[in-house]
Amino acid sequence: MIPILTTLSVISSWYGPGFHGNLTANGERFNQQSLTAAHKTLPFGTRLKVCFQRCAIVRVNDRGPYYSNRGLDLSKGAADTIGLTDSGVGRIKVTRLN
Repeated sequence: MIPILTTLSVISSWYGPGFHGNLTANGERFNQQSLTAAHKTLPFGTRLKVCFQRCAIVRVNDRGPYYSNRGLDLSKGAADTIGLTDSGVGRIKVTRLN
């Protein structure tokens, strides 16, 4: 668990195509353009500030990632916003806000 206002450096990837419109682990429809994220254990609704080349605030609404070396999966919209889309995977800074 990440304590509130703690910043960590994690490996992150993104997902979207092929999942758009599917149900997420919290029961809502996945919108690849929204600012959301998947995390293995953080409560649904947790807000995170994520930074790569730029920063965005995302909301945890799904479970994952399913690669052992990755700490967070971002929606395509979130990855676009922070500049992660082209590289696909990168080390980002994550701050838990609530």
